[in-house]
Amino acid sequence: MAQRNLTELLAGAAVLLVAAGFLGYAVANTGRTPVSGYPLHAKFDRIDGLAVGSDVRLAGVKIGTVTSAAIDPKTFQAMVTFTVQSALHLPKDSSAEITSDGLLGGKFLSLVPGGDDKLLASGGEVTITQSAVSFEQLLGKFIFSVSDLAGNVQKQLQQAPK
Repeated sequence: MAQRNLTELLAGAAVLLVAAGFLGYAVANTGRTPVSGYPLHAKFDRIDGLAVGSDVRLAGVKIGTVTSAAIDPKTFQAMVTFTVQSALHLPKDSSAEITSDGLLGGKFLSLVPGGDDKLLASGGEVTITQSAVSFEQLLGKFIFSVSDLAGNVQKQLQQAPK
């Protein structure tokens, strides 16, 4: 009986060790590693789905990481802090928008460089922003407009001379 308990204990420990190894590998290779660089800030009306650790991309290439998100108590906007690779110097009139990786994909911060000669300094703010678009709100508006259209067509059919 003691031999069986020891065998089960060793098998359980081996399973846990293998699971911990897989978890460590998954965390190390998810692509969510922070990118070092200089910090920038941007304010948005809504940041639905954008989380700390999300990618910051320029032309589809990861150039940074979202490091924090908080509410500005004066404007009640979401203030996002993120890093950008030190080798990249963005113009002052660059813009930031929250985009998704497809219909049901995760959100990321997309930067579009401007054409200004002045550059954003470390700790600067990207002032031209576009907030996240809520898929649920778009779907709700679509369903409402289709049902409204169907109701109007039905009324016109009923009023048509026979």
